[in-house]
This record gives sequence, structure tokens and C-alpha cells, in this order.
Amino acid sequence: MERLRRELQLAPREKSQLKKTLERMENQGMVFRIRHKYFMVPRSHMVRGRYISSSKRYGFVSPEEGLSEDIFIPPPYSAGALDGDLVEVYYRRKGRKGKPEGRIIRILERTKKKVVGLYRERAGNAFFLPLERPFSEEVPIIIPPKFSPQPGMIVEVERETMHLTDVLGKSDQPGVDTETVIRLYDLPSSFSGEALEEARILLPSISDEERKTRVDYRDWISVTIDGQNARDFDDAVSVKRQEDGHFLLGVHIADVSHYVKLGSFLDKEATRRGTSVYFSDRTLHMLPEELSTSICSLKPEEEKRTLSVVLEIDQEGNVIDRTFHPSLIKTKARMTYQSVYKIFEGDREELSRHEELLPDLLLMRELACILSKKRDEKGSLDFDLTEPELVYVEGNLVSILPFEPNEAHQLIEEFMVVANEAVASFLSGRNIPLIFRVHPKPGEEDLRKLREMLVHFGIFLPQAKRIKSRDLQEALSQAKGKPWEKFVNLQVLKSLKLASYSQENRGHYGLAKSDYTHFTSPIRRYPDLIVHRILKSVIRGERPDPVQLDSLALLCSQQERRADQAERDLLEWKIYRHLRGKLGEEVDGIIVDISKAGLVVELDRYFVDGIIFFSDLGQDYYVRKTEKTLVGRSSGRRFELGERLKGTLASVDPISRRITLTLSQESKER
Repeated sequence: MERLRRELQLAPREKSQLKKTLERMENQGMVFRIRHKYFMVPRSHMVRGRYISSSKRYGFVSPEEGLSEDIFIPPPYSAGALDGDLVEVYYRRKGRKGKPEGRIIRILERTKKKVVGLYRERAGNAFFLPLERPFSEEVPIIIPPKFSPQPGMIVEVERETMHLTDVLGKSDQPGVDTETVIRLYDLPSSFSGEALEEARILLPSISDEERKTRVDYRDWISVTIDGQNARDFDDAVSVKRQEDGHFLLGVHIADVSHYVKLGSFLDKEATRRGTSVYFSDRTLHMLPEELSTSICSLKPEEEKRTLSVVLEIDQEGNVIDRTFHPSLIKTKARMTYQSVYKIFEGDREELSRHEELLPDLLLMRELACILSKKRDEKGSLDFDLTEPELVYVEGNLVSILPFEPNEAHQLIEEFMVVANEAVASFLSGRNIPLIFRVHPKPGEEDLRKLREMLVHFGIFLPQAKRIKSRDLQEALSQAKGKPWEKFVNLQVLKSLKLASYSQENRGHYGLAKSDYTHFTSPIRRYPDLIVHRILKSVIRGERPDPVQLDSLALLCSQQERRADQAERDLLEWKIYRHLRGKLGEEVDGIIVDISKAGLVVELDRYFVDGIIFFSDLGQDYYVRKTEKTLVGRSSGRRFELGERLKGTLASVDPISRRITLTLSQESKER
């Protein structure tokens, strides 16, 4: 500032006025400051967007326009932004990892009025450690007389005044972790009185006049196939074989748009949420339960309004004909994935219980296999990654098991994918504005890095600019059954861009589809509800209602990211707490990164990462020979990405999401 004062030939007494002017310019985004230096902001490298926080300190900004990729924000450069804040970012198109990276210059809109964190005391004074920035400084807070928090409790404070507004309790108390994550991500957890009243007065009964406007599929054998604990059944399927050998697939989706009208209070609440959020002990529905689990839900032997996609498909999986219409169905059974899988595996008890459905289920299986084969031939990517499933006994988490999709999951996925594609191609072929589900091609730099990485495992890809989805599919196939299969799957996945919603049709790389949308889950996803309204308008021969699809697509993408992050955050929190009781246990894992601090190891049984510090690798000085390899200078001991090893749980901090491991003697001596 002193140099600037001299350059401007200002008197020393004018320094305070210069400081105020610079602060005003900084607030307006005209300059930005790094320590005591001010820099002009090149507008070509500035963008506005929503900040997406991470439990690992870093974050991302989802741009409103200009960039199709999220911008990575390293930990020191978030400028105090919290999840959901509207910010202005100065960025580079290629950061340290070849992807957009930047720093937040200013916060334009503070979305969250309250923040949650840990209550602490020092020398009798009250302090607060925000959970959104678990390594940040503690800040003093003001406690109103009606509250008496204890150190270690999770509390909520006003963001501006730092007044304590609520005490949630200890993190290991039942339900506190879930409520904390709900507030951390500012997830709507209650509905307005007006929306609840709209839901209460809805009538599920169907008049004779309305029946004339709907195709009747009540005599078709239709079933829902969902998870064991599901309550919102928004899709049912049925299959018939025609005389020419072709299949007639019916995908019947709950007609939510019949009840939730554009601009209604219910619609406003659905827009505010964008999606349902599923936690292990609680569900935040996009719509009130009167709709999501009752009126709209396709329960067995109940007459329901649906919007049906009926596809004629030949023996090679080609769609020969397609029709779309409002309909009526009455499902024959509420099936689960496990039940259907047992039937396919020949389980006598399940076969006996559902004997009347067996011919239809086997026909569905035959068609699903044909569709899966055709999708594979086109280069659709199928990642063989397991997810953690928490097992509770009397309310206590007792174990974490790998959840692997079975053939029944694949069956439903194939039917939903072909229905979504049919709706997208039908509407886009008529130049109807639509919200597409898009998955852009990977960046050439990302593919180049992937290519270099996979050579290490004997997997060879073409030059980066020539890599197709079929090549990645082949790479996944070559890794199948190998010790490093999971690592290769993760690397291919990391090379891909995120799928999102867009008014612009950019195709879906992962599914190898040129036209794709989301249509099959309107009870739990708002984009599907929008697509339903558009499709029904076209069926009636009308122009769809004018809505801002571009802004809605961006909003829904952000809400999806928020929901996914919240679900993952709570899941990890529960796993870390579970592991705190297993200190000293030996665990198996795979090296997924070599950081500045040590080896990052993903634990096989627990689906979270731990770190082995370089100082714990033994009496040697380790050098990073390549991006993939760490070598001991004296011993020659090598550690490589994708290598399997054993470690011991040394420490676990659920709040900071940090696990420290020590290398087992067996792995040291290898």
C-alpha cells in the first residue's frame, strides 16, 4: 500500500482514505488482496458460482456460466465461504492437476444464516470450531442465558453475530449426527403449511371421465422391484412377448405431475429440494409423505395413475416402436432386488412364493440381458465398485458390509435406461426444449494421465485424443479379477467428468447415449417431474409451459451434488465413529495416493481412507521417483499406487475425518 501511495503521489495523511478505497474496490470485486498486496482482477478469468464444500477442507465452485467444469478451490483460498454461498472466483483453466483451479475473491451472497460446529471452552470463555472447516481457528461466541452447552457438544450459531442459537448434543447421541449433517448442508427438513394442506386435500380417486383419457394396463402383470426398505415406489415394469418374437416393454412411472402443478406450493417445495435425500436412519423426501409414500407410490393391488412408456424391442435390443401416454395400472406385487435375485438363482422358497410371476420375471431377465449386451457393444461403462452397507442391531452399528448390485438391480437399470433414452430422443427429435442428463467427454489431459497410469498395470490405451468409451470399457475388463482392479476402476472414474443436468444436449459419455434424460423417478427427483410435464404437454398436442430450463438445470445439478455430499458425509462420519472402537486392529487396504505427508490407503472393509506418514515407513529416507512410485533411498523398498498392504489403526478422529495407520510388520518386510 505504501508503494501504491507513492506511485499515486498521495500525501501520508491520505493513506487511510486509500485503504478505505481499496477495501471498497475489493468488496466490489475490482481488485483482490493477497496478504498486503493488491492485484487487478482480469475479468476474463472471473466467474460467479455456488460454493460446494468438502469434509476434507477443499471445495469446488459450480459456475453459473462460461465453464462446464467445476472449479477446484484449495483449502487456503475459500475466503471463509460456506456450502451454498454465491461467490466470485478468480481461476486458471489448468491448475496443478490440469483442471480448473481458483481462489474465491469475494462472497456475493451468504446463503446460510447459521453454522454448526463444536463447542469448546478455554480459560472459562466460550469458543466455536466450525465443522465446515474442521482445521480452522476457533472463534469466540456469545451464549444466551437459556443455553448451557458442555465442551464437545455440537452447537449452532448465527453466522453474522456468532450468538449461539441451538445445542444439538454430543455427536454420539442417537440422531445428533444426522441432524448435524442436515443443518451443515442446509437441507430442507420440513414442509410449509400450505404445501402440507395441498397434499392433504388431494384425491386419489379416479373419475369415469378421467379413465377415458388413460390407457388401461391394470390387466398387465406389472411389478415394482426396489430395495428392502424402500417406501416410495415410482416405477413398475411389465414385459410381454409378441407373436413375431419381439418384446413389448412397459415402464410405468407414477404420474406425479397430475398432483403437483407448476407454481403450486408443493411445486415450490419440490424445487427448493431438487431431490430426496436418503440417510441410513432418516429420509428427507422431496414431496410430503402423503404423496411420496402413499398417493403416488405404486403399491401392490392399488389402482394408480401413471405415465407409461411402451417400447417394442427386437431380439437384438433395437427399439422398433415407442408410445407414450397417461395410464392406469395395478401392480401385482412389491418385489425386492434380493427376492428377484433369489428367484433367478433358483431359490425354492422364493420360487414357491412367487410362482405365478415366474414366467414374466424370466421374460424380463431375457430382455434385460439383450439390452445389457447391446449397451456393452456401444461402449457403455460399467464400474465394478462396491458401496458400504451399515448393519445395525438394536440401533447400534455392529458391522460394515460391502453392498454389491446383483442381476435384479441390473434388470431395473436396463429398463430405466432404455425408457429414459426413448423419452429424450422422442422430445429432442421434435426440437422440444428439455432438461437433458448429460455426461461430457473426458478432457484430453485427464485421459493422457490415465493412459500413463494404466501402463503401470500392463493396460495400454490409444493416444489420449483417440480414446473412446470402448477403450475404457476394455481397460476395466482387463483389470477384472486382478488385485488392483479396484484401483483401476477408481482411476478411470476419476478421469471422467461429472454427470449433470443441462438444457443443452451434450450426450451421455458413460452410457454411450446421444440423447438421454431423467424421466423414471419423479417422486424423488425434480428434473424427472419437469420432463413429465413436458412430455404430457406434447402428448396433448400443446406447447410446454414456459419455464427457465437452463437455470432449473443448474439448480438441480447443485442440489444433487449437495444431497450426494451430505449422504456421503454422514456415512463416513458413522464409519469413522465405528472405527474409533477398533484401534489396534490390523486392516487391509490399497495405496490410492502418495501425498506430501505419506501414503494414502483406502481400507478394504471400511471404504474410507487412512494415512501412513513417511516417518512410519521405517528407518529410511523415501523419494518419490515417479508420480506412481515411492522408493527408499537406502533400502530400495518401493511403494506403488495400487499396491496392497496391511496396516494397523493407530488413531481415528471422526470430526476431522482423519485416520492414521502404521505399517504392519509384514508389509515392512515385503
